[in-house]
Amino acid sequence: MNVYPFNPLADPRWDEFVAHHPASSVFHTAAWLRALHQAYGYEPLACTTTRPGAPLQNALVFCRVKSWLTGSRLVSLPFSDHCQPLLDHPDSLLAILEWLQQARSHERWSYVELRPLLFDFPSAAAPPQCRLAESFVWQALDLRPELSALFRGFHKSCIQRKIHRAEREHLCCEEGRSHTLLQKFYRLSVLTRRRHGLPPQPINWFRNLLQSLGPALSIRIASQGPQPLAAILTLRHKDSLVYKYGCSDERFHSLGGMAFLLWQAIQDAKRSGALQFDLGRSDPGNDGLLAFKAKWGAFSQPLNYFRLSTHVSSRTRSEWAFRVARDLCSRMPESLLTAAGRALYRHLG
Repeated sequence: MNVYPFNPLADPRWDEFVAHHPASSVFHTAAWLRALHQAYGYEPLACTTTRPGAPLQNALVFCRVKSWLTGSRLVSLPFSDHCQPLLDHPDSLLAILEWLQQARSHERWSYVELRPLLFDFPSAAAPPQCRLAESFVWQALDLRPELSALFRGFHKSCIQRKIHRAEREHLCCEEGRSHTLLQKFYRLSVLTRRRHGLPPQPINWFRNLLQSLGPALSIRIASQGPQPLAAILTLRHKDSLVYKYGCSDERFHSLGGMAFLLWQAIQDAKRSGALQFDLGRSDPGNDGLLAFKAKWGAFSQPLNYFRLSTHVSSRTRSEWAFRVARDLCSRMPESLLTAAGRALYRHLG
């Protein structure tokens, strides 16, 4: 099979292809790719075995990440929990992987990374240099049951009681895409990232998401009076709602703001016809986050990332550096922490 690379942001076939392919997600959309390009300068690249001009039958989409700090590579896709290859037949995937292997050497990419939600073609057919890079856990909530049944499926003390507590405390939920809501969200994001020992993503990233995704993106803020307590940012694509970012002020965790917001999002999604609430990926060692999502009744499955590469990176060394960086971030003044985010994230995709 011949393989044809193209720019999905410049190809009029892309939007229709993504809209109709059953495996597509919000991360495949031109809006998401445009936000990545505008915020971080990543250039999108898609590969297909469909000849130019014909309706697309299959494609893998990537971003070129060029960094003097972390090297050049092709990633499908940066800052995206998963990006399933959009296929019509396993042979098309094999042909594209073989083309990518040759392009990797020619373009001097350090690796090509795939982040499939399901990697369902025979491992024996994979190129010998396609290796497992990282493993996560993906969790999602089935929204097909009635709202009352969904609520009964939540953990009684950890979720149901939190929601009831929020209601007794008269928490309010603001939902929208305004500049004011973004500022409240970002303030809580900075607090949360510091608590986790990480710099926040630059606010310009979130501004680009708002501009690019339009009504597909929603910010929800839980407040008590004038005090913001928690916030979530969700993305909608077809019949799936994606919980992409969440943040909170730990001083008010006992009031149940996060549980209150997620329940509001679930109710809104259910009423608008969504069938699934995508709760995103978690590190397999993060027992607390995995348990929190499971207490909503979410199901779990492995989420494996693969790389076309001639070498395997040293995880021990990178994990040591990560621990040192987390300690430094937790001690930084807020101005330095946000500056670190602006400087570093474009190198981390």
